[in-house]
Amino acid sequence: MALKLKYSYQGETKIIGYANDKHHSMFEAAAIAEGLDIRRYQMLEQQVQASTRDKQAHRDFRDNFFRDLGFDDVQVIRDEE
Repeated sequence: MALKLKYSYQGETKIIGYANDKHHSMFEAAAIAEGLDIRRYQMLEQQVQASTRDKQAHRDFRDNFFRDLGFDDVQVIRDEE
């Protein structure tokens, strides 16, 4: 079963191939596909994880960060073959 990643970036919907073993998360895969440097996000993400055990706080940080970059509706699609 192949996986694809569907996301909207700056109002344009895109679908790309996705592999769990190549990317830390679907958000990072989408950012890399758009050629964005995510080192700042990774650094801040580590700080959030170190400062709280609250998973909702981590999700909110991630969602807000990528929304500010222009991403919306990031989701993995299972391609039944």
